[in-house]
Formats: sequence, C-alpha cells, structure tokens
Amino acid sequence: MFTAQRVTEHRDGDDLLSAGLGLDGLRVMTPPVFANPEAPTPAELRRRALWSNWRGIADLTPAGGFGSVYGELPAVPGREFQALATLPGAHQPHRVLVQVPDGFDAKKRCLVVAASSGSRGVYGAIAVAGPWALPKGCAVAYTDKGAGTDYFDLAERRGVRIDGTNGGADDVLAFKPDSTATSGVAFKHAHSRDNPEADWGRHVKQAAEYGLRALTEALPQQAPFTFDNTRVIAVGISNGGGAVLRAAELDGDWLKGVVAGEPNVYVDAAGSRTLYDYTTEAALLMPCALPKLGLPAVPDVAQRCAAAVAAGLIAGADLPAQQAAAYDALHAHGWTDEALRAGSISVTFDLWRAVAVTYASAYGRYGAGEEPCIAGFGALNADGTPRAVTPTERAAWWSDASGIPPGAGVAFRVAKPSEPHDALNCLRALWTGSDAAATRVKEGIAATKASLPRKGLPIMVVHGLDDGLIPAAFSSAPYAAAAKAGGADLRYWQVRNAQHFDAFLGLPQYGAAYVPLLPYVYRALDRVWARIDGGAELPADAIIATTPRGMGKALEASHLALP
Repeated sequence: MFTAQRVTEHRDGDDLLSAGLGLDGLRVMTPPVFANPEAPTPAELRRRALWSNWRGIADLTPAGGFGSVYGELPAVPGREFQALATLPGAHQPHRVLVQVPDGFDAKKRCLVVAASSGSRGVYGAIAVAGPWALPKGCAVAYTDKGAGTDYFDLAERRGVRIDGTNGGADDVLAFKPDSTATSGVAFKHAHSRDNPEADWGRHVKQAAEYGLRALTEALPQQAPFTFDNTRVIAVGISNGGGAVLRAAELDGDWLKGVVAGEPNVYVDAAGSRTLYDYTTEAALLMPCALPKLGLPAVPDVAQRCAAAVAAGLIAGADLPAQQAAAYDALHAHGWTDEALRAGSISVTFDLWRAVAVTYASAYGRYGAGEEPCIAGFGALNADGTPRAVTPTERAAWWSDASGIPPGAGVAFRVAKPSEPHDALNCLRALWTGSDAAATRVKEGIAATKASLPRKGLPIMVVHGLDDGLIPAAFSSAPYAAAAKAGGADLRYWQVRNAQHFDAFLGLPQYGAAYVPLLPYVYRALDRVWARIDGGAELPADAIIATTPRGMGKALEASHLALP
C-alpha cells in the first residue's frame, strides 16, 4: 500500500510550514534560487515547492491580512514522512506526506488530513491545513489525490523521484505513464488512466491511514495510533473540498469532522452541474458574453462568438446579437452576474480550456498521446511548434508546476493551429454528443458523482457567492440541500464578495473588490474542533455580509464579519 518512504527532519533554520522562509520570505516575488538549476537538491526543491504552493493559494501581500487579521505562520519544527500510496486496482500511486510537529499534543491526538486544491502537488493544501493545525500540536497528512506535479518527459524517459529530483525510467518514480509515446510530456491527472476524481474520497482515507502509520513510527511511546484513539478531521478547498466531501460518504466512524471550502462536488440534486459541463460552456460562451457586463472584450471576440454559434450553444445574425445570446444563455443556465465577473479572470488566463483538456483526458482514461481534441502536451516554441524540454525546465517541474498545464514550461498543443477554437467545440461535444469518445468521457464523469455523507458526521461547507470558477449554485448549494434533506449534520456558510482565488487578491483591483475565503475555512475548523473536542453545537447556517476593503486599503477584521 505504501512504498518509497522518505523521512526528513526540519529544524534549525528550516521548519514544516515554510522551509525557513517565514512570511517575509514567502512574500518575495521571485522563487528561491537553485544553486544548480539543472540539478537542484531535495531541500531546495522542497523550499521552492512550499513557496509556490503558498503563493498559489493565499494572499500574502502585506495589505491582505494574513498573519495580522487571520492566520499565523510560526516556525514549527518537526519531521516529514512521505511515501507513494496506491489504491487497490489503480495504475498509478498518489503522493502522501505527513508533517509531525515536535510539539505534537499527546492529549489531543489530532490528525488533520488535507487534499490538495486543483491539481496541485502534495504541498497543495499547506496554506489550508498547516497554519491551523501545526501550531496547535496536530499532525497533518496531505495527499495530491492522484494528480500533482510528477511530470514525465516522454522523449527522455525521465520523471520525478519521491524527493522531487529527476530520475530515469528505471528509478522508482512517482509517476511512470503507461504509454509508448516518444515525444511530449505526460502528467498524472491527465494520463494515469485512473480517473482519479472518482476515487478522491479513498485517496483522503488512505492519506489518513498513512498519517496514523507515520505517527506510530514517529512517536512510539504514544503508539499505536488508530482511528479509534485519534481524532481525524478532513479539510480542503476547491477540488480538495470536493475530495473531503467524498471522504465523508465512506463507511465507518474513522472520520470525526469535515470542512470543505468552495468544493468542486457534483451530486444528484436539482441545480447541480458537473465541472466538465459548465467549464466547457464557459470556455465557449463567457468570452463572448463579457462585454454585456461592461467588461473589456477579448481581442478575438468575433471568432469566440462564432465558435459558440458553431457549437450550437447560441444563435445571432451579428456580433451584438451573439453577445446578447451568450449572456442570456449563461444566465438561463444558472450563472449570476457576480460569478461571470469573477470568472472573467479565467477567460484572461485561458483557464477554462486548460481545465477542459486535462479533465477530458482524465475522465476518458486516455494515455499520453491519445488525448481527445488536442495534439498532446509538451514544451512549445513561441510560434506554437513543439520543442524539446530543457533540463532546467524538467528539474523545476515538481516545485513550480500547478499540476495542470499551461505552466512550468509545459502547454497543450492545438491540433489545428489555424483553427484554434475547434478544440473548444470538440471538447464541448464530448459532453453533448453521443459518439464513442463522448460516451467514454461521460462514463468517467458519472463515476465522480458524490453520495450523501454519513449521518452524525459534523460537516461545514464554506463558499464564496461570487465564485466564478466553481459557482456555488452548481456545487455546494445543491450538495448542502441534498445532504440536509438526507439528515446530515451539515452547516453551510455563504460568503458575500468572496470569489475562488485568494491568491488573486494581490492584484489591486481584485483585492479592492473581494475578501479572502481562507479566514472562513479556519473559523469553520475552529467550530468543528469545538464540536469534536468539547461537544459544542455547530454554528447556524449563514449568509455572511462582508465589506470589501476598497482600493489602496488594508484588510481589517471588520471587513470579514467572521461568525
């Protein structure tokens, strides 16, 4: 079940939360340097991975309030235990990593299990779980839930070892694709052939099992650590939030509480939509619709609208009519103006298409070189033609990548460069169509549907009402309604003026208009812990009326109105 274990100590200028960088070091705009960019050490890779994952999740700017209004980042010494964990029947492992603080509280016997957000690597939930758990003396178990940054160079047959360094195909690698392709790049979320999202809940439980094993090894005088004598709480945001809700449905009394922030979760209930459905819809319609909200048009808006017409999503004789039709269609399908405004940043970064191409491959269990609608993934020249990966790029994949291209020198290749929007129509047809490829992808999507949580399990769900990537109306709202109707002990906090990406609040316009979601996740953890530790009642459902701080102002506690 667990292989390639590696144990490291982090003290004396190093620590569990920031590898010695501290809040000031994490705020530096440039990543920690490698002495040899082609062969960084495991310690250098870990430090840089923590830097990139903190900055990818949290707003660490001085005006953003982290460390002053909410959250803390002390130097917590301790040990890390990491391994590769494999579910029965899976082709590929997921990474698990356990942080055991030197100040582990033997009286609490607390283990927080955290699933990475998005497709991030194993440190992808460090900002979500670490600052709350480690200073309190709880251990933390992390999982990349079958995604992560263990990229593989198909031409050079090189991937990533457990310590983050590059290794050859004969080494023990965290991901070695089942593919005969000889060019491009493979990565676990798209190319494992496992459809990892279908097993998110089991990934979380297996990480908790490894956490108990690591605690037993780390603290033999307090052993054994079991689900019966150790309090296990699961927490995650975004995809990680969906993962912990999937864990909540598993049998047994192994899990004592759950906190899910802005979860990507699909349930058989009115209003719920699959991520793939609304992502491919947004990829086609949102660029066309944004001018109706008074937002700037994308440079190729006419072509974007034409692509939506070709996909059969809208009609219109001219561009203004097509823009109006796109806006009306999104509204009719449940998108609010608030979600559209916040979602515009995903248009800017072409995130909708990036998500769609990765998830289509994952849902269909396609291997590298078999992806539908695109010509694979790899390094590209400025003109979009393929090129070889450089050793420097390959060396930094594990620390720098987000787990979903484009980024860290890897992008997806458009099958028809002269017709760049054809891929969007093709991706949408995998949801709306009925051919073999569409059937294959939709079967994978159906396997991700969540069931109701175990009755009696304390659960708190937190979601921003301006979320433009995973709108609450499609995910947490129908899930919460269905879970409550089924008798779940669930509370639902809806946060006004909160969107999906706290990290984007470092952009002045975003920081002025939106509040961070992490403070509410931490507060929800407080409330769930009070329920577990002292029997306190969970707080009531709430629609939290926040106050954006405005341009040029620092976040204050009064802006958050924390319950």
